[in-house]
Amino acid sequence: MKRAFVLIANKASTAPFKLNDLAGAAGRMDIVCRCIAQSLLLSHSIRKNVVFYSILLGNPDPPKAIKVVGDEVKYLGPDERNIAGLIKKALSLKVSENWVRSTPGFYIARRSLSEILNELKDENFEIIYLKEDGVDIRNVVKKFKSPAFILGDHLGVPRDLEKIILEFADYIVSLLPISLQADQCILIANYEIDRIRIM
Repeated sequence: MKRAFVLIANKASTAPFKLNDLAGAAGRMDIVCRCIAQSLLLSHSIRKNVVFYSILLGNPDPPKAIKVVGDEVKYLGPDERNIAGLIKKALSLKVSENWVRSTPGFYIARRSLSEILNELKDENFEIIYLKEDGVDIRNVVKKFKSPAFILGDHLGVPRDLEKIILEFADYIVSLLPISLQADQCILIANYEIDRIRIM
């Protein structure tokens, strides 16, 4: 089953940043890195059927979008610094509305959330909005064919962007009725899909 994750990174830097300050000056780029790791990495392998997106909304030049394609990725290690280095390299490129490859599997473009959601719809993904008060994932996960999970970072999803998500959403789904960290949400979503596909 192909799947996608879309992280709204409210403060993530849209210019090259210092690798020794991911949680500060880079605008919580550490969260983006952890989410990429949980989306794509298995023990000693990479999920080939996953695409990860992050909408970067921080200074100085938002919005920019990062896309990581599982079946193309190389050089992806599990540590935040390694992943941050790949993002930093992408941010050093000239950005247009078209996806530009920086390293194998890593792409960057000037794309808004609505443009990303349209792209996912065009590729026949179902839009799954992860929200604490949604329906329990275990009640609907068997219906998913190609889910694209949309989630916010530590600041959540801004209201204007939530309105856009709700226009596209096929399902509003809860993992638990409490707030979890974004990377934890991705881990659990992958687990819930894996357990019905593998077990």
